[in-house]
Amino acid sequence: SIIAGATAGVFVEAALYPIDTVKTRLQAARGGGKVVLKGLYSGLGGNLAGVLPASAIFLGVYEPAKQKLLKALPENLSAFAHLTAGALGGAASSLVRVPTEVVKQRMQTGQFASAPAAVRLIVAKEGFRGLYAGYGSFLLRDLPFDAIQFCIYEQLRIGYKLAAQRDLNDPENAIIGAVAGAITGTVTNPLDVIKTRLMVQGSSKQYKGILDCVRTIMREEGTHVFLKVILELEMNVLATEIVKVVADSPDF
Repeated sequence: SIIAGATAGVFVEAALYPIDTVKTRLQAARGGGKVVLKGLYSGLGGNLAGVLPASAIFLGVYEPAKQKLLKALPENLSAFAHLTAGALGGAASSLVRVPTEVVKQRMQTGQFASAPAAVRLIVAKEGFRGLYAGYGSFLLRDLPFDAIQFCIYEQLRIGYKLAAQRDLNDPENAIIGAVAGAITGTVTNPLDVIKTRLMVQGSSKQYKGILDCVRTIMREEGTHVFLKVILELEMNVLATEIVKVVADSPDF
């Protein structure tokens, strides 16, 4: 259900928040700068307030869209149905997720002490559009991520179910989810680095946009920056799927 999915999303976010904070600081650090390991829960409260409605919006769009597309399209286009439904869900939820992500990442990088202060100062210095900093890069990362991940996940589940001729259990779902997330995360990680840089730069405007961000990073830091948190990302994905199984279990 939508409520259960949203609740699981909040639980996962809280459990893995320190890992996400480290990832954000690694991506935001320029020129091999050191990453501080204090305040790993900075911005958690405000982030949770945004995760619940964003998760509900995503699932509220994804599930109905998936069902309608699967009914309207032939069976050999089921992957396209899942891909499109994932993109639609991601686009709808981005209206909530982007401001939440901007505030979260700026708190994770030590720019603000509280979410209300962050919102107030961002709007004062950058205008309302400051809350949507990096929106284009967010969509470039998240629409492919959501769409590709759900598509790979659904196709792997279908293939495994046909091969095993039975329903999947929770550990099997977790493994398939981890594989889908790891593949997707590796492919979209360069976009994630760009998104983080654009979101946390604030009014300094070191980067003028997506292309300028790419050129500046490649010129000043090298292409390896786009891949420097891959291992941490894979660990995060695996941990996420394990926590999801726990959150979704009947005894939780």
